[in-house]
Amino acid sequence: MKELLYLKDDQLKELIEKLFVGYRETFSDSKKILEKYSIGLAHQKVIHLLSMYEGISISELLKKLKVTKQSLNRVLKDLIKLEIIIFKKDEQDTRVKHIYLNQKGKKIFDEIFILQKKRIYNALLNSSSEEVISFENVLKKIING
Repeated sequence: MKELLYLKDDQLKELIEKLFVGYRETFSDSKKILEKYSIGLAHQKVIHLLSMYEGISISELLKKLKVTKQSLNRVLKDLIKLEIIIFKKDEQDTRVKHIYLNQKGKKIFDEIFILQKKRIYNALLNSSSEEVISFENVLKKIING
């Protein structure tokens, strides 16, 4: 990738802006659904991760979100109050709680996912396979530092 060695700060700033705008637009698609259930982006992130990692422990969820216990507790309390999640104690270690989306939580996730999927699907559909593979590889490298 020697041809990328010419990248200047302005070009990198533009790339960072595109990442930000892509993130913003993807998550703004779900704004009406979040408002309908009186929840926000922090709740959406937890719901998304619970859909991906069914039965995740609270400590594992904290690691994935990279937030404080206090911050996560606030979100979890809201989700409990709205009857979106359930907890189950670990069979071997009852101090460990596993979190699951209940039917209502899965319904909310599906509503959000359908909207986000449209945007991502259309972008991928209008890209070549090489672009999709390259994009995914670059994202992984950004994520992994």
